[in-house]
Amino acid sequence: MSTLFECEYKGRRHAGLRVPSSDEPLTLYAVSDDRLRNALLSHAGTEAVIAAVTEGTEAISVSIDDPELRFLPPLLPADANNSLINGFMGTHRSKFDRAPEPDEEFTPPNYYIKGLGSWLRMPDEPLTVPADPIWLLEEPEIVLVYVNDDEGEPHYAGYGFGNDLNDIGLHLENPWAWTPYAKLCETSMAPWLFLGDPPLSVTGRIVIEREGVQAWEGDFSCGADSLYHRIPDMTRYLFSYPALRRPGLVNYLFLGADKASYHDGFRIQDGDRLVLDVASHGVELANSVRYAKPTR
Repeated sequence: MSTLFECEYKGRRHAGLRVPSSDEPLTLYAVSDDRLRNALLSHAGTEAVIAAVTEGTEAISVSIDDPELRFLPPLLPADANNSLINGFMGTHRSKFDRAPEPDEEFTPPNYYIKGLGSWLRMPDEPLTVPADPIWLLEEPEIVLVYVNDDEGEPHYAGYGFGNDLNDIGLHLENPWAWTPYAKLCETSMAPWLFLGDPPLSVTGRIVIEREGVQAWEGDFSCGADSLYHRIPDMTRYLFSYPALRRPGLVNYLFLGADKASYHDGFRIQDGDRLVLDVASHGVELANSVRYAKPTR
């Protein structure tokens, strides 16, 4: 599967191809802010996107731990606030007491807006949560990336993986009113964009570390085959709303998560490190949890 990523290096935007390993340098190509967007909107295919990254610019080699290197969310626009973190809840089959019928009428799942794309945290950046959460829950999810053209028509660009950290304890105290507050924890996303259809099967493992020691672990799945709702139904319904069809808007659309540490009775604490190993796709997303200071 072809992948690409973007980053900032020495004050300039660059792009690269494939998910790198930790022991090899990155090959980076300088790109303009809109070059990849235009290539994706052209629908000329993967080869055109790769050409937009590699042609007409010199390649440089950079160590993955270079302090001047910072990865970016996939296709984050130059005006980072012209992007949106949003998603669905209660989408997995494990949360229903029956399987969907093949011709069942579509009922939209619950939906939320979490914040601006500029709020996304990258791997190894801390995730800040409110000062006194009730019960935190990590959520490994597929993230669909859509780019609106100049007419406001959404175009699917590819998919990645994120962690929709939230306070499920607050949500459960009042699901009809307090869920938006429960979602006000920072969200992370791996920078790698997979240039293909949403995957049918995604499998991996969650490890939660406390003071350098494994405190909890568990498996997860989040591919389309794990969902109760059909992805085309969800996206078609969502993008029928004009507010999400603003020209140039980039949508980071989280598809929901299966059961995780909360459902096993585990409580995430301040300073814990959440490691999501998306083994099926060779992606790891790790972030520490940081409680905010109480407000006066």
